[in-house]
Amino acid sequence: MLEKAIEQRLTDEIKRIGGRSYKWESPGNNGVPDRIVILPKGRIYFIELKKPRNGRTAALQKLQHARLKELGTDVRLIKNLEQVEEFIKEVQP
Repeated sequence: MLEKAIEQRLTDEIKRIGGRSYKWESPGNNGVPDRIVILPKGRIYFIELKKPRNGRTAALQKLQHARLKELGTDVRLIKNLEQVEEFIKEVQP
C-alpha cells in the first residue's frame, strides 16, 4: 500500500462526512504534517501520513509535530487504511 492510496482514502472519507482535507505545504517550514483536516463545528486535525512498513517520521517532522501539539492542536500519524477507518469512526458526527 502506497502512502498516496492512504492519503486518497483519508481525503475521500473526510469529504464523505462533510469535512475538508487540505494538502499542507508551508514554504520555509519543512516537516509540517501532510494534511490539515477541518470538520464541522471547527474541529481541526493535522495529519501526517506514512507508508505502512518503512514510513518513518523524520526528526524535523517530530519537531514540527511537537510545536503544533504545544499550541494545543491535535496531530495524528496514520500509516494504513485501518488507521484511516479508526480516525473516521472517531471523528464522524
